[in-house]
Amino acid sequence: MRLTRPAQRQAPETIIALIDVVFFLLVFFMLIGRMDATAPFDVTPPIAATGTDMPAGGVTLSVSATGDTAVDGAPTDAPLDLLLERIAQNPETLVRINAHHAAELRHILPVIAALEAAGAREVALVVTPANP
Repeated sequence: MRLTRPAQRQAPETIIALIDVVFFLLVFFMLIGRMDATAPFDVTPPIAATGTDMPAGGVTLSVSATGDTAVDGAPTDAPLDLLLERIAQNPETLVRINAHHAAELRHILPVIAALEAAGAREVALVVTPANP
């Protein structure tokens, strides 16, 4: 009796390799992406001779060179009201002020004074580290 070998079936195409690549890309972009709010306008902070890394969390006030303001990436004409509301809820809230290097101090100093009067514990000015 002669036995015949069954016909070989083609292996189904697997998409496991594609899933691995997509997962790798997802993780890669999650790690390099910024997780904080960005200003809706161009903000180039001043250059600092010394500085430390910014702590995470809190609220960010962005001030453009022309005096436009945004809180956590949302443009607003009354940023102080939003900031004081956050400080009233939690005085430990970190307030980051990300001002353009050409912004006039008249747009920044009154905000800092009002935050201090409201009991804000931490106010940080965002700067660009100097190149070594």
